[in-house]
Amino acid sequence: MDVAMDRPVTFPDTGLGDGWEPTALLTATLLLISFGLVNLYSASAVLAQRQNLPDYYYVLRQAAGAAAGLGVLVACVRIPYGWWKTFAWPLLGATWLLLVLVVVPWTTGIAPEVNGARRWVRLAGVTFQPSELAKIVLIVWTAALAVRKQEFFRSLSKGLVPFLVVWTLLLIPVLLQPDFSTAFVIAFLAVTTVVVAGARVSHFVFLSIPLVPVVLLQLGVGFRLQRILAFRNPEEFASGAGYQVQQSLIAIGSGGLTGAGFGEGRQKFGFLPEPHNDFIFSMIGEEWGLIGVLALAALYLTLILVGFRIARHAPDLFGQLLAIGCTNLIAVHAILHMSVGLGLLPSTGLSLPLVSYGRSNLIVNLIAIGMLMSVARGTRRWKTGEMVDA
Repeated sequence: MDVAMDRPVTFPDTGLGDGWEPTALLTATLLLISFGLVNLYSASAVLAQRQNLPDYYYVLRQAAGAAAGLGVLVACVRIPYGWWKTFAWPLLGATWLLLVLVVVPWTTGIAPEVNGARRWVRLAGVTFQPSELAKIVLIVWTAALAVRKQEFFRSLSKGLVPFLVVWTLLLIPVLLQPDFSTAFVIAFLAVTTVVVAGARVSHFVFLSIPLVPVVLLQLGVGFRLQRILAFRNPEEFASGAGYQVQQSLIAIGSGGLTGAGFGEGRQKFGFLPEPHNDFIFSMIGEEWGLIGVLALAALYLTLILVGFRIARHAPDLFGQLLAIGCTNLIAVHAILHMSVGLGLLPSTGLSLPLVSYGRSNLIVNLIAIGMLMSVARGTRRWKTGEMVDA
């Protein structure tokens, strides 16, 4: 993009005035949520029964999260997207405090350890993951600062270093949870945002050299090393670190063209780990077959293409960067989740946007879609001659 300043730019007439982009986004979003709830019931009913819970326990909780998230989406559409730039620093500070609250030793009462990790905060009867909130907040903050730093992007010390300092402060508590995959996603979203804004790729290459040993050290120990080895040779680790991927491939492979049918999948009966979350794509492949998988991929492709279209025609740089970041948030999660299910990447434990069980992730994704629709709304107002509060 050639936009170098945060001011309206001139675009050819693209038909944005008819408002089809927000309609397409909302339609794809509602279809994904509905499809997710249907498959969540199939995937989680057995799990709920084993925990002596009603078979609809997880789907009702997810439906409540979807209702709350859609309410937040509507609010985000109504808020002029420039508001987020104004409050980027307070949002970042509050998010950082929540992340620290998760990992400091004396907060176990409100940030309990679950399966060897501390990632959730319980406040006023509500449980949520601050690391999910950090994804969208860091996109907003990075886009806002990138607008202000345009003239300094050619300088390493004045351009890129301020971003790196803040990113590091935010990523450290995420890594301490530990949650390496989420830290990677957050870093990727932030880096791609500033690269699109005009930062020099050579600066990232130069600064990444001393980080290589640190990353290799993180990947070369414990369960991460086992997952990488299992990815390279899943058959050898089929009963250990490669078990998840093996069962995932069995589920998808057995689905064939049309699938086993809704509720008829076998892998969710204790074979496929986390069929309602980390591997819900695999369960969809088993019960809905190739046709269902392609339909799911088409919905995500719709979200991604419309999101990038909105970014391309946004009236200012902040709107463009915000739309790109929000679109990447959906795209990265969807691609990584499906790639893991197909055995193309080591297991990462990332949710499938709008489909997997997890209310924090669901609400954050709906916030991102609401922001995208707000940018599209701002573009339409600008093209019709109204003032854009951006």
